[in-house]
Amino acid sequence: MQLYTDAATEPVTKRSAAGILLIDQGQQHQYKQPLPVGDNHTAEFLAAIAGFKTLLDTFGPGQSVFFFTDSQVVAESVSKAYSKNFNVELQTLLHLQDQCQVVITQWIPESENHGAHQLAQQGLHLKP
Repeated sequence: MQLYTDAATEPVTKRSAAGILLIDQGQQHQYKQPLPVGDNHTAEFLAAIAGFKTLLDTFGPGQSVFFFTDSQVVAESVSKAYSKNFNVELQTLLHLQDQCQVVITQWIPESENHGAHQLAQQGLHLKP
């Protein structure tokens, strides 16, 4: 299973949204949702958390997951299991990942995360 997440944040209003793209055996599942107001780094963690919650709710625990994010902060924090500034969000994310059989986290450039990025942009226009 592949999970792509991204967050979009409007600079002026600080409104954020998550884009979640799950690919299971070639079948795409697309989700978008508003996130709490805040900075983009926090939104990236919240998008990843929302992605894993969606995955677990939809497919159940015990999945093998390739997790793709264009957030270097999220990818590095997960690989180190440490974050000075986003520890609460990281611990929530790691707890969700622990419910999967295996999770391989991969940072990708924004240009390769187009699906989740578009969903996050669309999510900004949802009513909060």
